[in-house]
Amino acid sequence: MFTLAQGRVVRDTISGYLFLAPFFVLYCILKLWPIVNGFWISLHHWETIGTNISFLGLGNYQRILQDRLFWEAVQHTLYFTALSTPTLIIGGLCLALILNQPLFSGGVFRTLYYLPNVLSTPVIGLIFLAVLGASDAGLVNVFLGHLGISPISFLLDAGWAMPSIAFAALWWTVGFNMLIFLAGLQGIPEEVNDAARVDGAGDWQRFWRITLPLLRRPLMLVTVLQVISSFQVFGLIDVMTKGGPGGQTRSIVYYIFERSFMQYQLGYGSAIAFILFVVLFVLSITQLRLFSQEEDVI
Repeated sequence: MFTLAQGRVVRDTISGYLFLAPFFVLYCILKLWPIVNGFWISLHHWETIGTNISFLGLGNYQRILQDRLFWEAVQHTLYFTALSTPTLIIGGLCLALILNQPLFSGGVFRTLYYLPNVLSTPVIGLIFLAVLGASDAGLVNVFLGHLGISPISFLLDAGWAMPSIAFAALWWTVGFNMLIFLAGLQGIPEEVNDAARVDGAGDWQRFWRITLPLLRRPLMLVTVLQVISSFQVFGLIDVMTKGGPGGQTRSIVYYIFERSFMQYQLGYGSAIAFILFVVLFVLSITQLRLFSQEEDVI
């Protein structure tokens, strides 16, 4: 027979599962099922329009290995990640350090730096189309013209296009990283810094020896989120360059969009998307393990 305590435990367990059930059902419908269904589609020749569907097995994945455009998209995505991730992490940390000072601790400054983050992707893209437009149409080129400098085709030149998109991403999303780092900075006990000052540690020493080690958890979160976000860049490219010039800003996600919805190769696009999912999953787990090992050492 159940005792009263055992019956209470059973009731609490059932209640817990009932509370979790709505979330679990929605998670399966909106997250797990699309992943499974996407993998199933990737095993087929599956046209977006029509009923021309045939099973290919791993044919789409074999095709990816020989797809020159796919590997170029991988290179462009890695280039964008290398441009955006360090600048967004360092920029967010620098802003957080500045706003953590008494002179800039007011909510007005935080709001101003975070405000672009609430704007949608098309709005940001259109803003930077106006700012970086070619010839006399762009705000920057108008300013350069007043200085006697020839206009720069920021979005039409292969060397400038991807850095311009990375700069737009920096202006747009650095405020989010700033808030995470700022929360971490405000969680550091002031007594620790006071003790370091008494011991004669300068500002730079306190930053490297105290602040940065105590920010390892916010740093881990920002790094993982930033890498995932950079690998999934699409909206800014779609609005600002459409993958041009000459495909030099075609990212992996934009290539998936082209194959799936412009060339109606949904099966092939799903195969690329599933590979991207696996790569991001492995990268995220690897980063979390690396940061965990650093915490164990510290």
